[in-house]
Amino acid sequence: MSTRANTPRPARVKAVSFVVLTGLSGSGKSQAIKALEDLGYFCVDNLPTALIPTLADFARQAGRALARVAIVVDVREPNFTSEVPEVLRRLRATRGLMPVLIFLEASNTALLRRFSETRRPHPLARDRSVAEGIREERGRLKPIRRLADEIVDTSELTVHELRDRFMTAAHGRDADRSLLVTFLSFGFRNGIPAEADLVFDVRCLPNPHFVPQLRARTGRDQRVVQYMSRHKVTRDLLARLTGLIRFLVPFYVREGKSYLTVAVGCTGGRHRSVMIAEALKKALAGTPGRLRLRVRHRDLTR
Repeated sequence: MSTRANTPRPARVKAVSFVVLTGLSGSGKSQAIKALEDLGYFCVDNLPTALIPTLADFARQAGRALARVAIVVDVREPNFTSEVPEVLRRLRATRGLMPVLIFLEASNTALLRRFSETRRPHPLARDRSVAEGIREERGRLKPIRRLADEIVDTSELTVHELRDRFMTAAHGRDADRSLLVTFLSFGFRNGIPAEADLVFDVRCLPNPHFVPQLRARTGRDQRVVQYMSRHKVTRDLLARLTGLIRFLVPFYVREGKSYLTVAVGCTGGRHRSVMIAEALKKALAGTPGRLRLRVRHRDLTR
């Protein structure tokens, strides 16, 4: 008589969430790794690149004891830029592992201010100016930045905002094959967001700024929404953007992308881009698949 039905099945162990944090010196990697540690990640700062696969294998064998791991690697390690691409390729090909490369950066102004406040030397400019070190590091890290699953610009993020970003990132990696789509409104006068994957220019739409009753309001205000929605061009553009994003999402999911930032820009980032970003989130709420949607308004209060 077969006893197969009475044999307990082994518990299914989830794949290890393996976060690799890197980026520019002074961009907030120390705060980010602390945030991940608070979220239950086993964290290692400044791990030699050659040991990354060893730690990943150990985490896989440990099962639930090391289900979430985060490491920081950067230019403090001499072979970092030459070895990371191959190491990352190996991690992404490893079964039972969900690796994600998160790249932190900030504007030169923000980095210079932070180095001035901490009075720490730049790791690439012991005998030179901090500005020279920042410039050299940006150049060295360009190939690594192109490999990143998510790019986080910390120029204007507080410590608390940075922690919130990593809480979202951590939860996102634990979701099986899910895609976090961020609709980010911005003003072109303040520059295009560095983290944008797709950029849409909505300056072609009617501008509430030139309506005296609406100028002081924002794209979140129902009166602004109603004013813009009365125009056929707004409705048509929204329908076409919704269709395009809905078409693209399955391809991003298929290639393993976990984060998609859709940047929507107008002149100042307070009216048209805000309204369209909010409307896109609402329009895509019923899209089939494992989508998580959120909205951020970079320049709303400027």
